[in-house]
Amino acid sequence: MTDRMTTAASQTASPAPSSPGAAVGAEAADATIAAIRADTVGFLGGGHMGRALIAALRRHGHPAAQILVGEPGADLRLALERDLGVRTTADNIEVAAAADILVLAVKPQDMAAALSPLQATLASRRPLIVSIAAGLPVARLRELCGAGAGTALPVVRAMPNRPALLGRGASGLYAPPDIPPEARARAEAVLAAAGMVAWIDSEMLMDAVTAVSGSGPAYFFRLAEALADAGRAQGLPAEVAARLAAATLAGAGAMAAADADLAGLRAAVTSRGGTTAAALTTLEAGGLERLVAEAVESATRRGRELAQAVPDSTVKRG
Repeated sequence: MTDRMTTAASQTASPAPSSPGAAVGAEAADATIAAIRADTVGFLGGGHMGRALIAALRRHGHPAAQILVGEPGADLRLALERDLGVRTTADNIEVAAAADILVLAVKPQDMAAALSPLQATLASRRPLIVSIAAGLPVARLRELCGAGAGTALPVVRAMPNRPALLGRGASGLYAPPDIPPEARARAEAVLAAAGMVAWIDSEMLMDAVTAVSGSGPAYFFRLAEALADAGRAQGLPAEVAARLAAATLAGAGAMAAADADLAGLRAAVTSRGGTTAAALTTLEAGGLERLVAEAVESATRRGRELAQAVPDSTVKRG
């Protein structure tokens, strides 16, 4: 899949990130986000991922007055106003009427209900639409926005992940061929604020992005859980084992962000005949690579199944 991706680091490398595998550096991200500084960015939904992107935009200097969030929950609206200084409303039509860029951050199964009342406003305003909802293809999103033949709205799909909450996200983006470079750059700016981005040439690969980076943090957390449990089984106090496993996960992630040569990193900490080599031999004998491949394949397949079910508005995700 690597040959079908282009990282934002290479597209916006002026200056380049400090290291090859790093998320887009702060200065490069600032330069990217400057392209949308005058845009009003509207959000439908102020939950975890919506808030993560809003916070990322604010960290990179996007004016609070240029962010408007449509969120039905009064407590969430209050928290967004208090913590990030942005404007909020319970009226999504107000958001659609003001937005130059409209980020769809509602659950996929709620998308039809959220977009149906906005169709006339969207047809008039024609904002750039960036969807972070898993499973919903561009064609379906355009239908839900009310765009008829020949009047398709500019829609870009994105799949961020939870580390975006810390500005360490990894996002895959897809834009259909009719999206001009200027619109792609503006969509990229929204996601680059939260971390590394990669453009995907084929929309079919968005399910693989979801399986690798969207769901991926859970795989690493589960491995860290197992590592802590194993340490406890060897006699370590539970709290010490958990802290060691979590710190090791964080440190390894930081090293990987600084150098994307994963095989090289592994080799550098594996002495021939040593303890690490013994552990890796056991993992490989147990079929680690096969299990990971099957896990990612299962997640990819499930994403496609959910995409087929979304039009019925009966799908639950989590």
